[in-house]
Amino acid sequence: MELLEQIKQLAGFHAIDFIGVAGIAAYHDQIEAIGGTLSRDYPRAIAIGIVLQKSIVRLLNDRGTYENVFQYQHHYDVTNARLDHFAAIVSSVIQRGGYPTLPVPAAERIDSERVCASVSHKIVARLAGFGWIGKNCLLINPDYGPGIRWTTVLTAAPLPENLRVSENRCGDCRQCVKACPAQAIKGRNYYDGEPRDRRLDVSKCEAYFDALEKAGKLRVCGMCLQACPYGRKTP
Repeated sequence: MELLEQIKQLAGFHAIDFIGVAGIAAYHDQIEAIGGTLSRDYPRAIAIGIVLQKSIVRLLNDRGTYENVFQYQHHYDVTNARLDHFAAIVSSVIQRGGYPTLPVPAAERIDSERVCASVSHKIVARLAGFGWIGKNCLLINPDYGPGIRWTTVLTAAPLPENLRVSENRCGDCRQCVKACPAQAIKGRNYYDGEPRDRRLDVSKCEAYFDALEKAGKLRVCGMCLQACPYGRKTP
């Protein structure tokens, strides 16, 4: 059995919704601009995605209820743990095949000031063909909107790469801009290689989360996720 087919078979067993391979060699500079340098040693990356439960995302409509916010946060944490667990399994399978590989944590930061991980999972998912980067800086999938959590496995295994990248379909929509309580989303469409701060003021996001924490509330927002029209297409 070919390596990618073996990984996809495991993904089905673990209820992983998205598995795809991105060629990242030409995008190392862009990835490093909003992350770390680990990707430099790997020509490819596997995007791994799990769709968030719609019933739980809808609870964000009433964030004044602690129970709703707690339920969302718990689901978010469990999904990240599932991604990390599966990424570790995939890395072991690839290593057994004799190829270098490195699983990247789904939600851990390497720089709190820049609010970034070692690798942008969203950029990898875009290059794997699963959607486009929205004005909210999330990966927008045509069927599930931004309601997907992602992680990445870096590798040098000779896996077949996706060759078609989705066009941006946000157009003039500003629903995420209007929904952002921190007013951090600037309403600008994504362009390859453009700095993230042209589209998003992460310092405003962090200040908003800090204010929630000081008020004794959970550090949960998700309003740009909940507001996206693409996320409301499926029941």
